[in-house]
Amino acid sequence: MKERGQESDFAVFESDIGHSTYSYLFGDAYPDRYFNFGIAEVSTMAAAAGMASAGRTAIVCGYGVFLTMRAVEIVRSFVCYPNLNVKILSSHGGVTAAIDGVTHQATEDIAYMTTLPNMKVVCPCDPVSARKAFDLALETPGPVFVRLMRDPLYEMYSESDEFHLGGSHVVREGRHVTIASYGDIVFQALKAADILSQEGIEAEVIDLYSIKPLDYQSVIASLDKTGALLVAENHQVRNGVGYAIGDYIARKGMAAVFEHIGLDDTFAESGDYQGVVDTYGIGFANIAEQAKKLVMRKA
Repeated sequence: MKERGQESDFAVFESDIGHSTYSYLFGDAYPDRYFNFGIAEVSTMAAAAGMASAGRTAIVCGYGVFLTMRAVEIVRSFVCYPNLNVKILSSHGGVTAAIDGVTHQATEDIAYMTTLPNMKVVCPCDPVSARKAFDLALETPGPVFVRLMRDPLYEMYSESDEFHLGGSHVVREGRHVTIASYGDIVFQALKAADILSQEGIEAEVIDLYSIKPLDYQSVIASLDKTGALLVAENHQVRNGVGYAIGDYIARKGMAAVFEHIGLDDTFAESGDYQGVVDTYGIGFANIAEQAKKLVMRKA
């Protein structure tokens, strides 16, 4: 991996929200490598694909709901099909854009991006993993989608922690139930594990930072140990990570105690972050309750 700051070839494209995503800081430092196309995500993505087709890495910054839905045809046909080096840094993943309302909440983005051939998908949960996800995107050939949040939450990883495509991290060990998640919900899962521990239930928490490819082996190894698996995600339940893991378990013929929670075929509402995740069942209280039910099902 190159040392951060040594990559001097990539260019950054954005759609007039640089002061929200902070991509403007790159533009201030490197104005000849920074392109603002205005509020026009389709044109922004198409221009990035054009530059990448000429052999230069292109980075697109923006809000996830627009990059993965408004510009999805360009991503599919002009980025993924020719397998170009376009790296999408997608802010406001899931309902982390809580206060901005449903128009800015990207709760279908994982489904769109993981469906596209050649696309790789990673989802960091804190500042260190976000920086390492950026480095990982640069060193990975072809298109990469990096799902980011609206606001910083907590710090968990250290600079010595390693990240790679197809990897995951067990961030808390346990023996009664496995809680697998990614992004902001990792911290909700850790809070849930604290609650469960007070009741004598030790939950193992896995950060699935690599969504595509996914570390199925580590998930199944944890499931073999705990005997119960809960997938919790800030995304629609349909076609989310839990669907992929449930499908994998079914294809392997495993008799697993399994549950999957996320947004259940609904749009979210506007409000403060914790209030929204609580309302839609992906906050720590409901994660703890669902995990407890899984443990009871094992008996």
